[in-house]
Amino acid sequence: MPATRLFLALDQGGHASRAILYDARGRAIADAFAPLPTLRDARGHIEHAPDALIGSLRRAIDEVCAHPSIGRRRIVAAGLATQRSSIACWHRDTGAPLAPIISWQDRRNADWLEQFAPRADWIRRTTGLALTPHYGASKMRWCLDHVPAVRAAAAAGVLAMGPLASYIVHRLLTPSPFVADPANASRTQLWDIATQDWSPELLLLFGIDRAMLPRCVTSRHDYGMLETPAGPVPLTVVTGDQSAVPFAFGPLAPATAYINIGTGAFVQRAIRDRLPEAPRLLASVVWSDAGGVDFMLEGTVNGAGSALDWFALHEGVAVAPHLTAIANGAAIPRTLPLFLNGVSGLGAPFWVSAFRSRFEGEGDARARLVAVLESIVFLIDNNLDELAPHGPPLDRIIVTGGMADNDFICRTLASLARIPVFRSREREATAKGLAYLVAGKPSAWPTQGEGDTFAPAGNAPLAARFSRWRAALDAAIAADGAGPPRVA
Repeated sequence: MPATRLFLALDQGGHASRAILYDARGRAIADAFAPLPTLRDARGHIEHAPDALIGSLRRAIDEVCAHPSIGRRRIVAAGLATQRSSIACWHRDTGAPLAPIISWQDRRNADWLEQFAPRADWIRRTTGLALTPHYGASKMRWCLDHVPAVRAAAAAGVLAMGPLASYIVHRLLTPSPFVADPANASRTQLWDIATQDWSPELLLLFGIDRAMLPRCVTSRHDYGMLETPAGPVPLTVVTGDQSAVPFAFGPLAPATAYINIGTGAFVQRAIRDRLPEAPRLLASVVWSDAGGVDFMLEGTVNGAGSALDWFALHEGVAVAPHLTAIANGAAIPRTLPLFLNGVSGLGAPFWVSAFRSRFEGEGDARARLVAVLESIVFLIDNNLDELAPHGPPLDRIIVTGGMADNDFICRTLASLARIPVFRSREREATAKGLAYLVAGKPSAWPTQGEGDTFAPAGNAPLAARFSRWRAALDAAIAADGAGPPRVA
């Protein structure tokens, strides 16, 4: 009976692995959480230990499958969502890791990648992506150039490399598949969004042998069997973490902007069965199966939660007490500086990877923190403007992610964008969206759930600060030698 069927969602993120069981009505039955360290060194390298990552997933799976609330119900299918631009290198035959997992945040091969700047427009048209070291190709090339074990495996013909998701399914499933789903393959910058396969021209450009890469499949696929304490479970869906988020609210809505605000902010809108032309944004396949393809236009803000980390480090202050006061509308200074937010590089629609963050104007620590929060909203609003022409008028914004908990951000976004903002109380949007896909998009799935709505309100000082901020940002980009905001 349908009531006895459960679906297992595995969400492998930068700080932890989560395993959550859902029923066919989208209700979480049991969950487990296993922390995962993020390794950073003095060179700026950002990594995960492969065995620690796999171990965290296994611990989460074992714990959730032993939960007493499962009772007599059966886990009928599972899905996996991962960090999209993180990459792995491993031994094709044994599954042994040959290098650390390189995080999507890592920019170690940025200088090498600059040689391809003259071909950035062609790369964007082919992949849907701006030329940036956050994506996988330059990371894979770095491993081939700098990691002896990777070079030796390549010479012996036993090197496997590709998206983190491909490594996980190879390690966890029986038999050990060597495949890549669209959401994760597309973030390698080696995947042709039109053919939905590896691009021979890009492989040649980056010097990567196709034999090293997994076979491309659809989002829904018979990936293999996952061994669990509750018995073997078929893994039927693999996708990216941000790709799964919009599905937490049921079928994709073309007039909705989906914004997930965590370490970075991701601003998305859905387009069905056609490849959009939006040169200042990213385009990706968010879902594919036998019935068709859902594309997403996406803008990225690199400095969201990471901008708060940057502020805490540079100011030497704890931000949490200030954030609480600001969220409650208390003691917000009347005069604020502007923060030109280039933390981790300027993303869409500017695409300036090396931009120096700076304040313009004076203010105390709280005033500067408010300016940082406003800068996140300002960057999001720029991306909403870019998304606006590509579909019906946007009439709703759904925000998720840890930083969406801040009322100041939600109020400011609603007022600046002049669009109602709905903040879901769903804490695990990636896992819930993944479960919806694994369950076959059931009609009984909740389309919104509980949450808070922030209505637009007139705010002339905010609009004036935004205009000054945008002018200051454009001037800074030009002064830094990057020229005007470029189309990547």
